Amino acid sequence: MTSYTDKGSKPDGGKFLCFDHIVFWVGNAKQAASYYCTRMGCQHIAYKGLETGSRNYAAHVVQQNKIRFVFVSAYEPNEKEVNLHVAKHGDGVKDVAFTVEDINVIVQKAKERGATLVRDIWEEQDEHGVVKFATVKTFGDTTHTFVQRSGYRGLFLPGYRASNRHDVLSDNLPPAKLDFIDHVVGNQPDLSMESAAKWYEKTLQFHRFWSVDDTQLHTEY
Repeated sequence: MTSYTDKGSKPDGGKFLCFDHIVFWVGNAKQAASYYCTRMGCQHIAYKGLETGSRNYAAHVVQQNKIRFVFVSAYEPNEKEVNLHVAKHGDGVKDVAFTVEDINVIVQKAKERGATLVRDIWEEQDEHGVVKFATVKTFGDTTHTFVQRSGYRGLFLPGYRASNRHDVLSDNLPPAKLDFIDHVVGNQPDLSMESAAKWYEKTLQFHRFWSVDDTQLHTEY
Protein backbone atom coordinates (compact mmCIF):
# COMPACT_ATOMS: atom_id res chain seq x y z
CA MET A 1 0.00 0.00 0.00
CA THR A 2 1.18 3.50 -0.81
CA SER A 3 0.03 6.33 1.45
CA TYR A 4 0.06 9.99 0.45
CA THR A 5 0.82 12.82 2.86
CA ASP A 6 0.51 15.58 0.25
CA LYS A 7 -3.19 16.41 0.02
CA GLY A 8 -2.61 18.97 -2.72
CA SER A 9 -4.08 22.44 -2.78
CA LYS A 10 -7.05 23.27 -0.61
CA PRO A 11 -10.39 23.03 -2.48
CA ASP A 12 -11.64 26.35 -3.81
CA GLY A 13 -14.91 25.96 -1.91
CA GLY A 14 -17.68 23.58 -0.97
CA LYS A 15 -17.34 20.49 1.18
CA PHE A 16 -18.13 16.79 0.78
CA LEU A 17 -19.44 15.64 4.17
CA CYS A 18 -20.25 11.95 3.73
CA PHE A 19 -22.04 9.40 1.57
CA ASP A 20 -25.69 10.47 1.50
CA HIS A 21 -27.13 7.33 -0.08
CA ILE A 22 -26.45 4.80 -2.84
CA VAL A 23 -28.97 4.13 -5.61
CA PHE A 24 -29.31 0.63 -7.06
CA TRP A 25 -31.20 0.11 -10.32
CA VAL A 26 -32.76 -3.35 -10.05
CA GLY A 27 -35.34 -5.61 -11.62
CA ASN A 28 -37.49 -5.81 -8.48
CA ALA A 29 -37.01 -2.97 -5.99
CA LYS A 30 -39.41 -4.33 -3.35
CA GLN A 31 -37.72 -7.74 -3.34
CA ALA A 32 -34.21 -6.23 -3.21
CA ALA A 33 -35.18 -4.03 -0.27
CA SER A 34 -36.65 -7.02 1.55
CA TYR A 35 -33.42 -8.98 1.09
CA TYR A 36 -31.33 -6.22 2.67
CA CYS A 37 -33.75 -6.08 5.60
CA THR A 38 -33.88 -9.81 6.34
CA ARG A 39 -30.25 -10.63 5.48
CA MET A 40 -28.30 -7.44 6.23
CA GLY A 41 -30.26 -6.01 9.16
CA CYS A 42 -31.62 -2.88 7.46
CA GLN A 43 -34.99 -1.26 8.11
CA HIS A 44 -37.41 -0.23 5.38
CA ILE A 45 -37.87 3.48 6.04
CA ALA A 46 -39.36 5.16 2.96
CA TYR A 47 -41.11 4.55 -0.33
CA LYS A 48 -41.94 6.34 -3.57
CA GLY A 49 -44.30 4.92 -6.18
CA LEU A 50 -47.79 5.07 -7.62
CA GLU A 51 -49.29 5.97 -4.25
CA THR A 52 -47.03 9.02 -3.96
CA GLY A 53 -47.46 10.21 -7.56
CA SER A 54 -44.44 8.51 -9.11
CA ARG A 55 -45.99 6.99 -12.25
CA ASN A 56 -42.90 5.44 -13.84
CA TYR A 57 -40.67 4.15 -11.05
CA ALA A 58 -40.90 2.50 -7.65
CA ALA A 59 -38.20 3.32 -5.09
CA HIS A 60 -37.70 1.60 -1.73
CA VAL A 61 -35.30 3.05 0.85
CA VAL A 62 -33.62 0.93 3.53
CA GLN A 63 -31.41 2.20 6.31
CA GLN A 64 -29.08 0.89 8.97
CA ASN A 65 -27.47 3.51 11.19
CA LYS A 66 -25.78 5.92 8.72
CA ILE A 67 -26.19 3.64 5.70
CA ARG A 68 -29.00 4.37 3.21
CA PHE A 69 -29.67 2.32 0.08
CA VAL A 70 -32.33 3.21 -2.50
CA PHE A 71 -33.61 0.45 -4.81
CA VAL A 72 -35.33 1.65 -7.98
CA SER A 73 -37.32 -0.34 -10.57
CA ALA A 74 -39.33 0.70 -13.61
CA TYR A 75 -43.04 -0.16 -13.73
CA GLU A 76 -43.28 -0.60 -17.51
CA PRO A 77 -41.31 -3.27 -19.41
CA ASN A 78 -40.76 -0.86 -22.32
CA GLU A 79 -39.13 1.80 -20.14
CA LYS A 80 -35.64 2.36 -21.56
CA GLU A 81 -33.23 3.87 -19.02
CA VAL A 82 -33.49 1.61 -15.97
CA ASN A 83 -34.40 -1.57 -17.85
CA LEU A 84 -31.51 -1.29 -20.32
CA HIS A 85 -29.10 -0.59 -17.46
CA VAL A 86 -30.30 -3.73 -15.64
CA ALA A 87 -30.10 -5.76 -18.86
CA LYS A 88 -26.52 -4.61 -19.40
CA HIS A 89 -25.17 -4.74 -15.83
CA GLY A 90 -27.66 -6.76 -13.81
CA ASP A 91 -28.88 -5.35 -10.50
CA GLY A 92 -26.29 -2.80 -9.50
CA VAL A 93 -25.27 0.66 -8.38
CA LYS A 94 -26.26 3.54 -10.63
CA ASP A 95 -25.61 6.56 -8.42
CA VAL A 96 -23.36 7.28 -5.45
CA ALA A 97 -24.75 10.36 -3.71
CA PHE A 98 -22.77 12.70 -1.44
CA THR A 99 -24.04 15.05 1.26
CA VAL A 100 -22.42 18.40 0.51
CA GLU A 101 -22.15 21.98 1.70
CA ASP A 102 -22.24 24.89 -0.77
CA ILE A 103 -23.44 22.93 -3.76
CA ASN A 104 -23.27 26.00 -5.99
CA VAL A 105 -19.48 26.24 -5.63
CA ILE A 106 -18.96 22.48 -6.07
CA VAL A 107 -21.00 22.41 -9.28
CA GLN A 108 -19.45 25.58 -10.67
CA LYS A 109 -15.92 24.29 -10.09
CA ALA A 110 -16.83 20.90 -11.58
CA LYS A 111 -18.15 22.64 -14.69
CA GLU A 112 -14.99 24.72 -15.02
CA ARG A 113 -12.88 21.58 -14.74
CA GLY A 114 -14.71 19.68 -17.44
CA ALA A 115 -17.41 17.70 -15.63
CA THR A 116 -20.33 16.39 -17.68
CA LEU A 117 -23.56 17.39 -15.96
CA VAL A 118 -26.41 14.92 -16.17
CA ARG A 119 -28.62 17.50 -14.47
CA ASP A 120 -27.69 20.95 -13.22
CA ILE A 121 -28.75 22.23 -9.79
CA TRP A 122 -32.42 21.77 -9.00
CA GLU A 123 -34.57 21.97 -5.88
CA GLU A 124 -37.22 19.70 -4.40
CA GLN A 125 -39.34 20.54 -1.39
CA ASP A 126 -42.15 19.39 0.83
CA GLU A 127 -43.53 20.35 4.22
CA HIS A 128 -40.20 19.40 5.83
CA GLY A 129 -38.03 21.80 3.87
CA VAL A 130 -35.97 22.20 0.71
CA VAL A 131 -33.17 20.03 -0.72
CA LYS A 132 -30.80 21.03 -3.53
CA PHE A 133 -29.41 18.44 -5.95
CA ALA A 134 -27.07 18.18 -8.93
CA THR A 135 -25.87 15.11 -10.83
CA VAL A 136 -22.62 14.57 -12.74
CA LYS A 137 -21.38 11.69 -14.86
CA THR A 138 -18.37 9.70 -13.71
CA PHE A 139 -16.82 6.45 -15.04
CA GLY A 140 -18.89 4.05 -17.14
CA ASP A 141 -22.63 4.43 -16.64
CA THR A 142 -22.24 5.61 -13.04
CA THR A 143 -23.25 9.03 -11.72
CA HIS A 144 -22.72 11.12 -8.59
CA THR A 145 -25.51 13.20 -7.11
CA PHE A 146 -24.67 16.06 -4.77
CA VAL A 147 -27.27 16.54 -2.03
CA GLN A 148 -27.45 19.71 0.04
CA ARG A 149 -29.95 18.95 2.79
CA SER A 150 -28.87 21.24 5.65
CA GLY A 151 -32.31 22.81 5.97
CA TYR A 152 -34.32 19.62 5.48
CA ARG A 153 -35.99 17.88 8.43
CA GLY A 154 -37.81 15.04 6.69
CA LEU A 155 -37.24 11.31 6.97
CA PHE A 156 -35.30 10.98 3.71
CA LEU A 157 -36.02 13.26 0.74
CA PRO A 158 -38.99 15.12 -0.74
CA GLY A 159 -41.30 12.86 -2.73
CA TYR A 160 -40.91 9.92 -0.35
CA ARG A 161 -43.29 8.90 2.39
CA ALA A 162 -42.61 6.94 5.54
CA SER A 163 -42.81 3.20 5.09
CA ASN A 164 -45.46 1.07 6.75
CA ARG A 165 -43.67 -2.14 5.80
CA HIS A 166 -42.23 -4.29 8.54
CA ASP A 167 -40.82 -7.76 8.00
CA VAL A 168 -41.55 -9.95 11.03
CA LEU A 169 -38.35 -11.89 10.35
CA SER A 170 -36.34 -8.82 11.31
CA ASP A 171 -37.55 -9.06 14.92
CA ASN A 172 -35.98 -12.49 15.30
CA LEU A 173 -32.60 -11.80 13.69
CA PRO A 174 -29.45 -10.65 15.49
CA PRO A 175 -28.29 -7.10 14.72
CA ALA A 176 -25.89 -6.82 11.80
CA LYS A 177 -24.06 -3.89 13.45
CA LEU A 178 -23.26 -2.10 10.20
CA ASP A 179 -22.63 1.57 10.94
CA PHE A 180 -21.62 3.58 7.86
CA ILE A 181 -20.35 3.32 4.29
CA ASP A 182 -16.57 3.25 4.57
CA HIS A 183 -15.71 3.46 0.87
CA VAL A 184 -17.03 2.63 -2.58
CA VAL A 185 -15.02 0.64 -5.13
CA GLY A 186 -15.27 1.64 -8.79
CA ASN A 187 -13.90 -1.17 -10.94
CA GLN A 188 -12.04 0.09 -14.03
CA PRO A 189 -10.99 -1.49 -17.34
CA ASP A 190 -7.33 -2.28 -17.86
CA LEU A 191 -5.14 0.86 -18.00
CA SER A 192 -8.05 3.14 -16.98
CA MET A 193 -7.62 3.33 -13.21
CA GLU A 194 -5.12 6.20 -13.23
CA SER A 195 -7.27 8.41 -15.44
CA ALA A 196 -10.35 7.68 -13.29
CA ALA A 197 -8.46 8.68 -10.12
CA LYS A 198 -7.18 11.85 -11.77
CA TRP A 199 -10.74 12.78 -12.77
CA TYR A 200 -11.72 12.92 -9.09
CA GLU A 201 -8.65 14.95 -8.20
CA LYS A 202 -9.21 17.44 -10.99
CA THR A 203 -12.98 17.66 -11.27
CA LEU A 204 -14.21 17.17 -7.70
CA GLN A 205 -11.02 18.41 -5.98
CA PHE A 206 -10.49 15.14 -4.10
CA HIS A 207 -6.98 14.18 -2.97
CA ARG A 208 -5.28 10.82 -3.32
CA PHE A 209 -5.40 8.98 0.01
CA TRP A 210 -3.69 5.64 -0.69
CA SER A 211 -3.22 3.24 -3.56
CA VAL A 212 -2.13 -0.29 -4.42
CA ASP A 213 -0.98 -1.72 -7.75
CA ASP A 214 -0.69 -5.16 -9.28
CA THR A 215 2.63 -5.81 -7.55
CA GLN A 216 0.89 -5.47 -4.18
CA LEU A 217 -2.57 -6.92 -4.81
CA HIS A 218 -3.20 -9.63 -7.35
CA THR A 219 -4.38 -13.21 -7.94
CA GLU A 220 -2.85 -16.02 -9.97
CA TYR A 221 -4.73 -14.60 -12.98
